[in-house]
This record gives sequence, structure tokens and C-alpha cells, in this order.
Amino acid sequence: MTVELSASQALGLWHTVSMEAVRSGDGDLSMRQMAILLHVYLTPPPHTVRGLAATLNVTKPVITRALDTMGAMGVIDRVRDDKDRRNVLIKRTLAGAVYLEKFGDVIIAKARDLT
Repeated sequence: MTVELSASQALGLWHTVSMEAVRSGDGDLSMRQMAILLHVYLTPPPHTVRGLAATLNVTKPVITRALDTMGAMGVIDRVRDDKDRRNVLIKRTLAGAVYLEKFGDVIIAKARDLT
């Protein structure tokens, strides 16, 4: 199914979904944190701080701060790479998968409201 949206409708959908995410009480993520979370869950691993920083064109400390918050929420986990102990791998968690599934469900429901 293809959905055609005007810019105004697309922004309205994003607004509605963002408001729902904030109201949900599940913890809301910044745009940067959401971009990181989606990248970790939607692209094949491995994911590293260095790789995420390069992908998002930000510094490693920026990624580290975002991961600190996301780790506290339980949506990602960090573990040392057994092959190269200098690397920290970013791992998916069950809580993160559930968070994104709920978020996806909200997007679907709100998009249906547009039609």
C-alpha cells in the first residue's frame, strides 16, 4: 500500500506520533537517540561507538552521552568486543525491540487516522 502525504500531512503525522511518544510514559528519546536506536535495530550489526559517530557525522562523546541515556532506559546494551577489547559493541535488547514495536504501532495507527 502506498500512502501519498503532503508535507503538511507528513509533519502533522510526525507531530502526532511525537506527542503520543511523550505522553506514553515509556520514556521519550531525542531525535539523535531515536536515530541511533533505529540504526542499531534496522541495520545489520556489529554497531560500535566509532561507527555510529561516523554514520551520524558527530563525535564519539556525543554518541556516548546518547548511549548512556538509552542504556539507562534499557533499550540498548554495551559490551566489550571479545575480538578487539578496545571496541565497545552496541547490542539490541528486548526492551528496545518492544519500545520500537510500540512506536511502530503508534505510527501505523496515526497514519490510518489520516486516511
